[in-house]
Amino acid sequence: MANKRYACIGLYNPKSPENVGSVMRAAGCYGVASVFYTGKRYERARDFITDTKKIHQDIPLIGIEDLKSILPLGCIPVAVELVEGARALPEYTHPDRALYIFGPEDGSLDQEIRDWCEDVVYIPTEGCMNLAATVNVVLYDRMAKGINTRSGPQFGREKVGPASD
Repeated sequence: MANKRYACIGLYNPKSPENVGSVMRAAGCYGVASVFYTGKRYERARDFITDTKKIHQDIPLIGIEDLKSILPLGCIPVAVELVEGARALPEYTHPDRALYIFGPEDGSLDQEIRDWCEDVVYIPTEGCMNLAATVNVVLYDRMAKGINTRSGPQFGREKVGPASD
């Protein structure tokens, strides 16, 4: 049976090739299906990409005009943004299929994108986090809560950790 749970990443007008490279590395670490990006800034800087693991050979990195036009099958769009009214990530239950959308390093997601997203979450911090760090935290949170997604526990996975008596 195919895995019904997966995540994709949408980057809204990313600026830094270093951050995109780090996002790609996180995508590889946490089993992301694909990464989409909008805007021209990254395209101009991509020759300097820091994807040292060459994750882009396994996970598609796709430039598009509008993140709303590429919603993968069954995915719920989730904006990750430090804004009033967003849900705190520690209390958030991740959808089985999600398109996590992150704003640019030097700005925020447009209201239109946030309104389109079914959920808006934030990481409770005392300030703004780096784009790549934010992606890592969200994907780690998803992995750590893996048995607590909206469809319930995922059976058939080996237990990791010390053996119980």
